[in-house]
Amino acid sequence: MTNSNIQGKIRIMPYRLHIDIPVEACTVEEAQEKTKQILSELCIHESMRLSHLTEEVNFRLGHDDDRQRSNYLEIDPRGHCSSKKTKIRFVE
Repeated sequence: MTNSNIQGKIRIMPYRLHIDIPVEACTVEEAQEKTKQILSELCIHESMRLSHLTEEVNFRLGHDDDRQRSNYLEIDPRGHCSSKKTKIRFVE
């Protein structure tokens, strides 16, 4: 019996598309702004619309020197990065 056929039921495998877009920036603020611009461009072009494929997209702004799952888009008042992903929810 395979993983995709457990007790006669077909199981859809949870694949994910990970896209790594380099964001050249000198500061966290600059990287945050560039990330927002990139996401905005991806969401407004009709050819890139994902709403017919999925209801939401999770993403984070990482750093090559930080091997943890830090999200530099969400920094608290003490300067600590969140480990939660940011979400874009598509609405019709």
